[in-house]
Amino acid sequence: MRIGIVGTGYVGLVSGACLADYGHEVVCIDTDQDKIAKIGRGIMPIFEPGLDTLVASNVAAGRLSFATDIRPALTDVSAVFIAVGTPSRRGDGHADLSYVYAAAREIAAEMSGPGVIITKSTVPVGTGDEIERIVAEVAPGKSIAVASNPEFLREGAAIEDFKRPDRIVIGCEDELAEAILTEIYRPLSLNQSAPVLVTRRRDAELIKYAANAFLAVKIAYINEIADLCEAVGGDVQQVAKGIGFDQRIGSKFLNAGPGYGGSCFPKDTLALLKTADDYQAHLRIVEAAVKANDLRKRAMARKVIGALGEARGRTVALLGLTFKPNTDDMRDAPSLAIVAALQDAGVNVRAYDPEGMDQARAMLPGVAFCTSAYEAADGADALVLVTEWDEFRALDLDRMTQLLARPLMVDLRNIYKPEEARRAGLYLVGLGKPNSGPVLVGGSRAVA
Repeated sequence: MRIGIVGTGYVGLVSGACLADYGHEVVCIDTDQDKIAKIGRGIMPIFEPGLDTLVASNVAAGRLSFATDIRPALTDVSAVFIAVGTPSRRGDGHADLSYVYAAAREIAAEMSGPGVIITKSTVPVGTGDEIERIVAEVAPGKSIAVASNPEFLREGAAIEDFKRPDRIVIGCEDELAEAILTEIYRPLSLNQSAPVLVTRRRDAELIKYAANAFLAVKIAYINEIADLCEAVGGDVQQVAKGIGFDQRIGSKFLNAGPGYGGSCFPKDTLALLKTADDYQAHLRIVEAAVKANDLRKRAMARKVIGALGEARGRTVALLGLTFKPNTDDMRDAPSLAIVAALQDAGVNVRAYDPEGMDQARAMLPGVAFCTSAYEAADGADALVLVTEWDEFRALDLDRMTQLLARPLMVDLRNIYKPEEARRAGLYLVGLGKPNSGPVLVGGSRAVA
């Protein structure tokens, strides 16, 4: 099948490459000529493991192409995915749908039909209805259906998630849209036995937001349990393990940390809350999770400051800046709030991240960026683990002890066990761990 994808951001590029890999003829369209030119040279606009190879192989096979002009690109297509951004609208937090609606207008004008326009972008409930109205206005008489097909791709594991999905959700109102989308995803449903859920369009739009909001609530919940564990002398990792064995709860997203960030959870929870308010169906639990997560990030900086004792003039080495490993995405990363709060307290910040430093430089003024974890630690008063990149899971702790001006490590991901740190001579501050009381570190007090 010949498929068009408008938008070559994270969702559009990954989806296009994966659909081409399943044998479809895919053209990805973007108005950013520089981005398209770079992709043509094999330079990906995002860091996603394996994406460059997947794109290159399908371009070479003639199944994947790129264009900046929508008119010739949509010749003879049966389906066009809208995969443009839906950022939070400035001022009110609603999802900005201007790019979605602009794409819908262009597609409807150029698409010959019969076919289907599919929203792959994360959009509030009712967006498909407005796209349907746009199609009727721009292309009266054309047989063009409108459907919703939300994505569930995790940054850093997007290709695996697309090819081995937990589910495929198709939201449509007619047989044409269902038939085309079923044919598009036939390779996945046959080869991997991925369940296909066909719903009404509004249900599909809600499923995406409801799923992300639930995971955000789960993260906020375990972070608050971590705070309680610290207060009462519990261990949040053991608590999480104990409740995670319950199949009604599950173990995923029960890792205490510095709060969620990224391109999805912050904007999607906010957009869902705005939609709920519009319909006077208030989501108190989601609202509380959003507030708790915002407070969480600055609280992590206070934890570091508390461990330092005297903060002003001290130097801290941050390991990891992106909101999660295996991505270069800095959007709403906890590191942004942590760095700002540390700098407000007079702390000098050094940082190292395997992939995110190019983006971080523009967002973190005053930070000294280093070429390795060990360079960052050299002479610092504390080592702070913020993002759980694989290369930070097996640090040479003995070497770190020698490099640091004071043997203090604040582990905001609970990667290291207290006994590992003690053997290396490091004082370890974790999350949701028993408080063993203050100890002297280099003449200042810190929590061991």
